[in-house]
Amino acid sequence: MAISVFDLFSIGIGPSSSHTVGPMRAALMFVDGLSERGDLDRVARVRVELFGSLGATGHGHGSDKAVLLGLEGERPEDIDTASVGPRVAKIREEGQLRLLGRHTVRFTEDDDLVMHRRKSLPLHPNGMTFAAWDAAGGLFAERTYYSVGGGFVLDETAADGPVISADTTPVPFPFRTGAELMEHCAANDLTIAQVMLRNELVWRTEAEVREGLLAIWQVMQDCVTRGCEQDGVLPGGLKVPRRAKALHDKLLSEDGAGDPLYVMDWVTLFALAVNEENASGGRIVTAPTNGAAGIIPAVLHYYTRFLSVATEDGVIDFLLTAAAIGVVLKETGSISGAEVGCQGEVGSACAMAAAGLTAVLGGSVAQVENAAEIGLEHHLGLTCDPVGGLVQIPCIERNAVGSTKAINASRMALRGDGTHIVHLDKVIKTMRQTGADMHTKYKETSRGGLALNVIEC
Repeated sequence: MAISVFDLFSIGIGPSSSHTVGPMRAALMFVDGLSERGDLDRVARVRVELFGSLGATGHGHGSDKAVLLGLEGERPEDIDTASVGPRVAKIREEGQLRLLGRHTVRFTEDDDLVMHRRKSLPLHPNGMTFAAWDAAGGLFAERTYYSVGGGFVLDETAADGPVISADTTPVPFPFRTGAELMEHCAANDLTIAQVMLRNELVWRTEAEVREGLLAIWQVMQDCVTRGCEQDGVLPGGLKVPRRAKALHDKLLSEDGAGDPLYVMDWVTLFALAVNEENASGGRIVTAPTNGAAGIIPAVLHYYTRFLSVATEDGVIDFLLTAAAIGVVLKETGSISGAEVGCQGEVGSACAMAAAGLTAVLGGSVAQVENAAEIGLEHHLGLTCDPVGGLVQIPCIERNAVGSTKAINASRMALRGDGTHIVHLDKVIKTMRQTGADMHTKYKETSRGGLALNVIEC
């Protein structure tokens, strides 16, 4: 499967790429399929079942809302985030769904949207099944999907098992592992960003890649700006107060003189702003997931606002380099908290950000790989234990800490010569093994860790 930079960095809606973006896309895929087969008008009832982590924490992650809006034809990259609450309230009040916005069916949430809190499908913890019945009560369409992290959706269609709708376009420099990526760089005297760009050119012109990445960067900047302007409390029962605005105002009132870590407070602010917006269901860039969406924007803001070497070309190279590391993580590891814990979300984002920063600060290919390895290695074993099933505690602060870790990892790599004993592929393999050994309750179920102990307190 060829993965594009625009697969890893996609514009969507909070609070979760796997629990919100993925289910919305899956719901749309299901009704689009009905429409393509000419079956949409046959539908008298649809029923959706969410399993595993989706069932356990779906309400807190907005999976129920995402499914309803996806069935009505909405896309995460286009939806008006301000319309979500009123639209869902109207569906529930009227007891009707407008499939693809044009075919109305009766809808009873208790019966037609089922959350299985302790039942999972075999392939992945984020499984969901969609079914359609005709007016005579006959089941005529059923499809299972898996939201495998970062908004990616796997479609179970074949009789011999699940398959992913892969892009089979041949690219000039195919790679799955860090070693393969570095081999391409060495053999062709290219940077990691240049390898990624050459692959992107099979889908788009260089101008289109540049325009698209700058648009992604603009959404990241807008997200930080909105996060710094909003106050109050975050939605959900925890009543978590927003902190970004107060911190922003405080930092603006200070000059930082005499405090060598003043800049790091700004990095913390950038991450908090993004993840508070995410927790509020705002417009977000999946990077590579929504739960870890604050890290790459925070480190990019650090680069553009505080480093004199920053350029627009540097922003492009940062994102291309980070995406290349994301491809390796996606292909050989995991970016799904429900599959391997938060090491696969915050850990992956930290590795990607560290690599991107190292590249634009003049690091060699070996130093870039070293920075990614350091960033991921020191998140190994990190659990995913959202309190109350909400992407708030500890997720928001975890992004802030992950951002500063990424900068630290980059600086460590740049101070070395690129030689190191533990390589990225080994750490990704370890992450995968650790995730497999991790008890299910620590993988986005809200049944372990802080999610259990904070409620008990």
